[in-house]
Amino acid sequence: MKILTLHCDYIKFKALKKAVKNIDDTEAIKEAEVKEPLVVLTAVEKGDTESTIQDLIQSIEKTSKDVNTRTIVLYPYAHLSSNLASPSQALEFLQKAESLLKKEKFNVTRAPFGYYKAFELKVKGHPLSELSKEFKADSSSQETQGNVVVEEKYDPSQLLREISKTKLDTSKLKDNDHRILGQKLDLFSFNEVSPGMVFWHDNGFYIHTKLKEFVTFLLNKYDYKIINTPQILDAKLFKISGHWDHYRKNMFLTKYENRDFGVKPMNCPGAMLIYKTRSRSHKDLPIRFAEFGEDHRQELSGVLAGLFRVIRFTQDDAHIFCTKEQIGDEIAHMLEMIKTVYKDTFGFNYSFELSTRPEKFMGEKKDWDSAEKVLEDVLKKSKAKFKINKGDGAFYGPKIDIHIKDSLGREWQCATIQLDMQMPKRFELSYIGADGKEHTPFVIHRTILGSLERFIGVLLEHLNGVLPLWLSPRQIKVISFTDRNQKACENFVAELKKEIPGIRVKEDYESETVQAKIRNAELMKTNYVVVIGDKEESSKTISVRPHGEKPKFNVNVSNFIEDLKKELSEPYKN
Repeated sequence: MKILTLHCDYIKFKALKKAVKNIDDTEAIKEAEVKEPLVVLTAVEKGDTESTIQDLIQSIEKTSKDVNTRTIVLYPYAHLSSNLASPSQALEFLQKAESLLKKEKFNVTRAPFGYYKAFELKVKGHPLSELSKEFKADSSSQETQGNVVVEEKYDPSQLLREISKTKLDTSKLKDNDHRILGQKLDLFSFNEVSPGMVFWHDNGFYIHTKLKEFVTFLLNKYDYKIINTPQILDAKLFKISGHWDHYRKNMFLTKYENRDFGVKPMNCPGAMLIYKTRSRSHKDLPIRFAEFGEDHRQELSGVLAGLFRVIRFTQDDAHIFCTKEQIGDEIAHMLEMIKTVYKDTFGFNYSFELSTRPEKFMGEKKDWDSAEKVLEDVLKKSKAKFKINKGDGAFYGPKIDIHIKDSLGREWQCATIQLDMQMPKRFELSYIGADGKEHTPFVIHRTILGSLERFIGVLLEHLNGVLPLWLSPRQIKVISFTDRNQKACENFVAELKKEIPGIRVKEDYESETVQAKIRNAELMKTNYVVVIGDKEESSKTISVRPHGEKPKFNVNVSNFIEDLKKELSEPYKN
């Protein structure tokens, strides 16, 4: 059985027409709206048993407690699995789950089974609002012997054919969908040998690398220390941090020398350990640890969506250890970074949400009140427009979420600033204050871009693949008007590479027409197309066509190179 739980403000749904024959007409609820529910998208699979239902009930009980709701919507969702049980068994299991939940005093609504349905919902957006889980029938009877290697027979050719079947279905995607752009522009690909994990091609990884360079420039500007922590860690660490209870179902787990290990879903536990490697003084604070952490979180295959939702992703994460008095200044500089990245560099409009203490929280109410006031005062001081999202903070502290709006009018939550008052206590972090006594620091968790993969997907669609010069993998294309102009083109390229080391330039001396070459460069989102013919060669100038614009003739080479230098350095002026 596979499920996806969504903590929502509301869900509306109605049955349209039958999708499965022999389904009782009583399943056809005309229309329903449920407010503040935990929606459980459910796919019953072959091999599920009564114990699977019990696992489902236990999981729903835990998640509903974590998000503080007793309202459940059981929603049949076959798209989560390709190994579905028969309709009769699936309906029977859902009816049993409904009955058991009602016995536990839950308010349960079960969406129609066996019908095509229209539905609308709004997910709350906090860390526990979207969780995917999988339950398997008990397999304890299957025993394996340690240290015994069983020779396996297989046909490499057959296996290769099986893993080569991955193909992007573009029939329901718009032309500017980042998955189509990624394929057309040779940026990245996906393969079922590693579901939800990106295969970065040279052009795409150039974008990924340049974003990290840009963020690193800002980190150095604000005096961050860049760290790197292991990806596989002892389960004890996640139990200390609290992730074991809240994220274990979404973690990749393994064993090593009879010890339980997990692939990290977040980077904060490693940062806590680095802080603990030495004694700290109040004079050392604030300490700003930044990490381009590679995280893994299990997701059901049915919810993966290109770069927007992946299993392996890179976060531009940071953890700031500071005193209570330093919180305001630290968040103020984070807001400066957000403005530099989103508004000044990429032209996004954005808004803020301040999420306050949930009903289920850790710590003292007075500490929460104080922390919320700090965050609110910082936002007011920065003259930022924000709305308060009551009760939607993390269990360990209040947070500020940043929502950006793209060129298509869609909103995305990328950056986040979270104030943590609990993890420092769990890790027994301390510093020596001015009074000579030990104190517990506050920790601010923050990301600016969030998942780099997701941000690149948003940016590609926002700009329709036409990236700024400093970020573009196809910066210059040089075309010779005739074969006799090739030498002049080669000389120009040599001068360009000498003046701007690392410039991305492609030479095209093929026998196609100049117009065909230019059209191809436009389709590949090349920033500048340079054409050199007899006229340009004799006058020692070039013809330049910026992407999407008309050509400029008689352009001075030195001036063009200087303009490129200025454009390439543009984001680093902020």
